[in-house]
Amino acid sequence: MWHINLVNVSRSKLTSVLSLLAVLCLVVSASAQKGIDSQTETIKKEGNPTSRPSDASRSFSWGKGKTKVREMLPNPYKLAARRDVLINAIQEVLRDKKIVIDDASSRLSDGYIVTQPFVFAKGIVLTRGEIARVGEVADPDTAWTRAQYTLTIDVQSLDGIQNKVSVNAKIEGRAGNGLIAEWRTVPSSGVIEDEFLAKLIENVTGTSPDPVQDVPKNDGP
Repeated sequence: MWHINLVNVSRSKLTSVLSLLAVLCLVVSASAQKGIDSQTETIKKEGNPTSRPSDASRSFSWGKGKTKVREMLPNPYKLAARRDVLINAIQEVLRDKKIVIDDASSRLSDGYIVTQPFVFAKGIVLTRGEIARVGEVADPDTAWTRAQYTLTIDVQSLDGIQNKVSVNAKIEGRAGNGLIAEWRTVPSSGVIEDEFLAKLIENVTGTSPDPVQDVPKNDGP
């Protein structure tokens, strides 16, 4: 009799223990699932652009010291200066840039100036970058070894004071594979002409059209 009662008691305790373990497993599983759901919801919110603040509510500070740029100057460019003053200024700018005037092709009295070819880049690395900067290159893989340009400048009078100055650059690049090399004409993007006009305007008016760049302040150690 006692043996049977002991067996029943053991079975009852075992059943209680198993039930308790089952409840604990359910609680742990529910807590873990809740944690996963919360983490998943957080990930969804962070990955969903619509849950972030709108661009209109955010502001960006790009900082100082950024290079300021301007639009290209009109070409032809109208200047308020006498024709002879402009022609002298053009010659000064060319001398400063070490560009030689082709006297045989130019007519200074008529305000028509043609320069000799001016080499502005040598070497494969430098030439490729410079041609890409000032010209419209059809084949970026061309092996350029040298680049030059020729300027044609024309001053046309509008009245006694107003004059229009047009500048055209003929860009040429020497390309080859070591066996055959040739000069190829590269269409100008207008950069060379714009840079020349900017120097001419500064020479005539005393003011550069280029924007003033920010100068970093030295706050000391």
